[in-house]
Amino acid sequence: MKFASRVTKLPPYVFAGMAKRLAELRARGIEVINFGMGDPDVPTPDYLVEALVDAARMPANSRYPDYFGKPALRRAISDWYEQRFGVALNPDTEVLPLIGSKEGIANVALAFTDPGEAALVPDPAYPVYKYGTLMADGVPLSLPLLPENGWLPDFDNLDISGYEVNVLWLNYPNNPTGAVADLEFFDRAVHWAKKHDVIIAHDNPYSEVAFDGYRPPSILEVPGAKDVAVEFNSFSKTFSMAGHRIGMVVGNAEIVEMLGRIKSNIDSGIYSAIQDMAITALTSDHSWIPERNEIYRRRRDKLCDLLAEIGIDAPRPKASLYIWAKVPEGYTSRSFADYVLDQAGVAVTPGTSYGAQGDGYFRMSLTVSDAEVDQAVTRLRKLFNVQPVAAGINE
Repeated sequence: MKFASRVTKLPPYVFAGMAKRLAELRARGIEVINFGMGDPDVPTPDYLVEALVDAARMPANSRYPDYFGKPALRRAISDWYEQRFGVALNPDTEVLPLIGSKEGIANVALAFTDPGEAALVPDPAYPVYKYGTLMADGVPLSLPLLPENGWLPDFDNLDISGYEVNVLWLNYPNNPTGAVADLEFFDRAVHWAKKHDVIIAHDNPYSEVAFDGYRPPSILEVPGAKDVAVEFNSFSKTFSMAGHRIGMVVGNAEIVEMLGRIKSNIDSGIYSAIQDMAITALTSDHSWIPERNEIYRRRRDKLCDLLAEIGIDAPRPKASLYIWAKVPEGYTSRSFADYVLDQAGVAVTPGTSYGAQGDGYFRMSLTVSDAEVDQAVTRLRKLFNVQPVAAGINE
């Protein structure tokens, strides 16, 4: 039996493998607290669920949806970008709804990467930037992100000679590092991309998951960014709608059009009732989002305090759902993850799951219930033989 080479060189998806191992442990009666995947546990608000139920009862929504999303949804996305970022978008040419941003990220490589062409893929990074490139028979070219640079690419020392590079992937607030970028950085990225005739694909799903007064920008706020850039965003993190699978890509009209052409030959669009739900999410009261973020912030602080007690370096992220921490001396990323899983039933993601530059680090997601966070704190304190700094802290 012969398989396409693009499949044989495609590794199993990291979180699929992790889910399988955790299922095996649970089948053996081991209660695992899973900090591995960024799967929001704060439920979708009731009013959005009710909007979905009402929309599902509409007979028209049982038919095939529009390939390019309902016009009302594209307008709502455009209006939200105008209100949130001050970015004007043409809803007919610069906005495309997606079946979750992951689907668009994987498919868009088919639109701008020919076989043998290279894509600059950050390292460490969300794996789909690399995997989508491989599925398009492209070459993922590592773009090192280093702690001394704040986990930002160094454009001044970026050498792409010898490669035909057509796309640069960026992601801030960043997964897995939690790093953030300002408009000055995005301006440098846009100028570099224009100089080298490279497309920028910016993944921005954590724009509304931020703490301590921080407000992440959009790359499209940079003047002229739409000449070279598109931005992906998602309802999964912003509106706690991960299971409903809906996202968006916005920006450069040609790229949006080409991705729409790819998608219309692969899928049949997004369930119309979920599109109506998304319209409600974008156009309704968002006062609950800061309250939701406060839940994540409390967990961030509790876990960072614990890691500091253990002697692990873990900066508090300004945004995203992740803590990116250095493994203790004497461990690799994998051996540390195995140790805390086997000895304490606590699952973290090895930094190497996101690339070679992630070695020496591990990631913890904030999408674990408060009760489980407290239980994990107790387990890890016991494992590393540390006591609370003062009575009652983090209990």
